[in-house]
Amino acid sequence: MTEILTLKQRIAACRICADRFAATATAHAPRPVVWFEPGARILIAGQAPGLRVHESGKPFTDASGDRLRDWLGLDAEQFYDQRRVAIVPMAFCFPGYDAGGADLPPPRICGATWHGQVMAELDEIRLRIIVGGHAHRYHLGTRKGVTEVVQAWRDLPEGVFALPHPSWRNTAWLKRNPWFEAELLPVLRARVKEQMQDD
Repeated sequence: MTEILTLKQRIAACRICADRFAATATAHAPRPVVWFEPGARILIAGQAPGLRVHESGKPFTDASGDRLRDWLGLDAEQFYDQRRVAIVPMAFCFPGYDAGGADLPPPRICGATWHGQVMAELDEIRLRIIVGGHAHRYHLGTRKGVTEVVQAWRDLPEGVFALPHPSWRNTAWLKRNPWFEAELLPVLRARVKEQMQDD
């Protein structure tokens, strides 16, 4: 337990992107959002915290989180149970907005610095849920678009699901792809339920 606490403390204290964030339109300071414990069975591998999560210090405390919890069939208490669910984004900090108000991508240096260490500690993961295009590319090693990756969900390795980002911006995508809610989500919810149960 001491090692994982030390790793979490090191990530929480990380300031390697301070100059990068200061130069964004939001001119914010780093605030890593760290949410994992050894023994977790479910990995939610996302992209990066948004502004609301940056402010709250807790992952998915926004409308995207509400949608993601619905997709997984979990209530907030279950979702935030770190004994079961590890939430490890591509970047632990909010990357900021550009001059046009668009989200900046997760800085690669974050994943390069921390992901190997985190994943080495999460050695009991049984279900990996990869959320969003940036995470698809990193975790699945693919250059395909989100639709193509998610549509091929049956071809992914056992225990791996790729999802679009649950942002409101993808509402139109969900309407264009009704198979996602009709076919993929029931299977995903069943797998999540299995892993949330005590052995």
